[in-house]
Amino acid sequence: MKRLNTLSSLATALILFGGPMALGDHHGSGFKPIFDGKTLKGWDGDPQHWRVEDGAITGRNSAEEPLKANSFIIWRQGELDDFELKLEYRISGGNSGIQYRSFERPSRQWSVGGYQADMEAGDTWSGALYGEHFRKILARRGQKTVITDDHRPRVVGSTGDSALLQSQIRKDDWNEYHIIARGDHFTHKINGHTMIECTDEDTAMRRRSGILALQVHRGPPMKVQFRKIRLKRLKMEGRKKVVFVAGEPSHGWGAHEHNAGSLLLAARLRSHMPAIEPVVYRNGWPADPTAFDNADAVVIFCDGGPRHVAIPHLASLDRLMKKGVGLACLHYAVEIPKGEGGDHMLGWIGGYFETDWSVNPHWTARFETLPDHPITRGVDPFEVKDEWYYHMRFLPQMTGIVPILSAHPPKQTLSRPNGPHSGNPHVRKAVEGGESQHVAWALDRPDGGRGFGFTGLHFHDNLGNDDFRKLLLNAIVWTAGATVPEGGIASPTPTQDELEANQDFPRPK
Repeated sequence: MKRLNTLSSLATALILFGGPMALGDHHGSGFKPIFDGKTLKGWDGDPQHWRVEDGAITGRNSAEEPLKANSFIIWRQGELDDFELKLEYRISGGNSGIQYRSFERPSRQWSVGGYQADMEAGDTWSGALYGEHFRKILARRGQKTVITDDHRPRVVGSTGDSALLQSQIRKDDWNEYHIIARGDHFTHKINGHTMIECTDEDTAMRRRSGILALQVHRGPPMKVQFRKIRLKRLKMEGRKKVVFVAGEPSHGWGAHEHNAGSLLLAARLRSHMPAIEPVVYRNGWPADPTAFDNADAVVIFCDGGPRHVAIPHLASLDRLMKKGVGLACLHYAVEIPKGEGGDHMLGWIGGYFETDWSVNPHWTARFETLPDHPITRGVDPFEVKDEWYYHMRFLPQMTGIVPILSAHPPKQTLSRPNGPHSGNPHVRKAVEGGESQHVAWALDRPDGGRGFGFTGLHFHDNLGNDDFRKLLLNAIVWTAGATVPEGGIASPTPTQDELEANQDFPRPK
């Protein structure tokens, strides 16, 4: 019976993923399916021209419904940085392509520009690299090219004779396309044969990240199909990748702005720390099955307690932590129910908000002295009003922990009666005894990873405080294992428009 079950499982996998090669990709080599073979869940395109047929994403340009412009179906669950993509395609008539690290054009819905892995029913362009609204032809089939700062490709070698490579492509049948983007180097393969290689040294125009989309071309009637779409993320060359997980809308305008806060911090990192590649997944846990596969650090900013986004994903997060991935938790995300969640959080970041032990008052904390640590580089003593949680549950003897922000809370922070979040005998004893309270801390983990906890950021406008913001940016970079500049990460003070951008609720009238 055991042998029968094994054979049955193997047969099911072969049906779903298309043979031994694809089965191997799915089980152990890092490739994950991003199309379920049945629906367009996670994909966004014009329903007049895109649907699922025969287990494949199918694009049509028909005589009855002709396209006026190229139309794309866009993968909405994530974006691409360094990656490998494998899929099978079949095309009847016309031209199509796979857009990667691309961008949406505001002039028209479902209009995309950027790098395109080309394919056609004819004999010239399949395998080529084309720049859709983006410098045009970047490598013809059979070429190795380098794109220089004049935006033009220069041929530096060959991957083979173009006609011979074309002979390896099956007409009106299924072919496997394999795209590799590592740093600024791109390789296209069809049916295992290298069609092009290109290195993009055009510093003004090259792209390190962007969307994935599939094309149906205007012109004569055509049909193109894509199936078995599998993505593998690669460790980024020369950069540290930070994945922000921003929770769902929460408290109303100006508070717990998970999306707006994450986007603002990510934008400042992108502009002022070229060695960091930030990506923000909005409104909860990522639907992208590859979201964390090449992460160096994860930043979680969400509601906590029983609503903490990590609760259903503790095992997968723990696997990441054991690989040395860093973790930063901001504000309510430091609170998770005690037990399994709390035990994990202790190990991952060194401390957490434990109910009936920690408290969550609003108060003005004065940080008069700062420790000598990369997180505090360039940060001056400051004070700011926030909902500074304190009396965290820390690892015994504070092993591996460096307190980053510490202050003495005033007695009125315990004016509320005892409750799960408001007060308890332990915290009252600590405050009455003059014990300094740590509201931000750093952990060097035994697995080589780093953790950071920060209890402030209830008020979104506090990101307008230059020292508050710099400390957070420094901490995220440090948590990712990158070097914090000697003067810290300086960034311009956000304007009021920047602070109000991306907020989940309208400003009260």
